[in-house]
Amino acid sequence: MTRSITLKLVFSFLAISLVSVLLIVLFIRYTTDREFRRFTENNVRFDMTETLQDYYVTQGSWAGIERAELFMRFPAPDDTPPPKPYNALTVTDQFGKVIRAGSDYHLGDTLPVDEIQRSAPIQVEGKTVGYLIFSPPRFDANSPERSFLNRTTQLLIYGALATTAIALVLGILLSRSLTSPIRELTEATHAVSQGDLSQQVSVHSNDELGELAQAFNKMSNELLRSVNARKQMTADIAHELRTPLSLILGHAEAVHDGVLPPTRENFEIIREEAVRLEHLVNDLRILSLADAGELTITPQTVEPQRLLQEVASLYQYQTQRKNITLDLDIASSLSTIEVDPGRMTQVLTNILDNALRHTPEGGRILLSAKEVNDQIELAIQDNGPGLNAEDLDRIFQRFYRTDTSRQRDGDGGSGLGLAIAKSIVQAHGGQVSAESESGKGLKVIVRLPKKSN
Repeated sequence: MTRSITLKLVFSFLAISLVSVLLIVLFIRYTTDREFRRFTENNVRFDMTETLQDYYVTQGSWAGIERAELFMRFPAPDDTPPPKPYNALTVTDQFGKVIRAGSDYHLGDTLPVDEIQRSAPIQVEGKTVGYLIFSPPRFDANSPERSFLNRTTQLLIYGALATTAIALVLGILLSRSLTSPIRELTEATHAVSQGDLSQQVSVHSNDELGELAQAFNKMSNELLRSVNARKQMTADIAHELRTPLSLILGHAEAVHDGVLPPTRENFEIIREEAVRLEHLVNDLRILSLADAGELTITPQTVEPQRLLQEVASLYQYQTQRKNITLDLDIASSLSTIEVDPGRMTQVLTNILDNALRHTPEGGRILLSAKEVNDQIELAIQDNGPGLNAEDLDRIFQRFYRTDTSRQRDGDGGSGLGLAIAKSIVQAHGGQVSAESESGKGLKVIVRLPKKSN
């Protein structure tokens, strides 16, 4: 396909060059012939006018002008049949009466005024004594003038051929320079289609081809990142599922084989791990629906302050048990928001669960709400250890934990809570972000559009 494009570009350059050169040659040939004829005609007219002036001065009149040898320079053409003579020169006296007839006039004819005005006056001492009408024939095939025009035409043809050859070479070079990035992109695309997602192409220019190369490189990077993320997520899901399944199977087999007694405590361990497994599967299902754009959202008009108060009441027991202070800071006269109350409660509880895990005993968690421009900001601030910039950019990734050494057991969480919160907020047309400094706690901010009136 690239070769076909190259040929098309070369033929296009060549066709444009040929048409342009042909038009230029025809135009120059026409204008050269016309201007050269006009030039020679003016020169001859000027010479003949001076000759006629000298004749009149010498003779003192126009007597014998019809037989003067000065007209022998313009004989009748060979193909002019007799008795119609041809001569390019016609001379009249000062009154416009023909005294020397050319091919189109007869002796004694009186020229009309408009014809006299187009003729060349013959003046002696400032007085017009006659008029000259010069109607030159076409250049004879063997005349010097025709030879000059033929040589000029040959030079134009040679120039046109040279220009066409140069245009062909330039067309080949330009087409190769244009199709080279396309060829490189094609090869890289084939490599990507075969699974090599590390392909990158060189950006040779800042034009549309350069933008296409940059877009391909970005796409390749995104595909590679996406595939790696999916591989990592698959590995994380397998690990997360393996832990409760191993505990369930291990305890069940131990009870079955009589290694462990069938006590309430052992069955409770199996039940807790099954519940944990169910929660993990539900979380994965929510993320899958969000990725497919099929997450069910039933929006209702909700007051932000009431939403935060209900969530805070759900955590009264847990915060008291850990000796953590849970405070509310809600601005007055907040606009309402249109959200799914259940989904938004899930967002806030996921963020609160994360805050509880990282807030030390005797610490403080603050739930706040305020209106900023056309948005309602809901924030959850803890005074835990905080995060560095690298971890802050990744806390909304799936299965990401800031403490990689922590075992993925009950208190560590599944690593999906903040990812689910982000997906739900985005499904409501909002944004979620985090602010933190190491040692100064973490603040997660949910921004939602306020309800339009």
